[in-house]
Amino acid sequence: MAKRGILSAVNRDSLLDSLRTTLAAVVAMLLARILKLPEYYWAPISTIVIIQSTIPPRTLAWQRFIGTALGAVLGSALATFFPANAVVYGVGILLCGALSFLLRVGGAYRFAAITLSIILLIPRGRAPWIVGWHRFLEVSLGVGVALAVATVWPLNQKKP
Repeated sequence: MAKRGILSAVNRDSLLDSLRTTLAAVVAMLLARILKLPEYYWAPISTIVIIQSTIPPRTLAWQRFIGTALGAVLGSALATFFPANAVVYGVGILLCGALSFLLRVGGAYRFAAITLSIILLIPRGRAPWIVGWHRFLEVSLGVGVALAVATVWPLNQKKP
């Protein structure tokens, strides 16, 4: 009988976590589409990353926000002034790390490097600054929705 109660609680917690994540992801997606963001899918992806992390939402949101801003600025600058090749890309990744640690936001490094990679490695028809700005907006929207949902609907369980 005790096993059944534990399984019911685990299932209930898992279901609530899934519902919370679904709500947050769908809201982020709809808002990004309403705002006509060109790569709207980054908003719900960012929301899911924050909501489903074992890192506290505010900490991870700050890292993702700062890292995305750093990667967008650096990636846009490099793409504007240099051809996208392995050397420029490598220098960009190195600079993301150096600047993240210099600014004492080391946890933002991975997000800066990811954003820089997306801007430098995916060919687009728009100017790099526009691509970087859109990426920043898309991710920031997702981060904002994740923080709002996590604040309004906190879960007490620890993720495995």
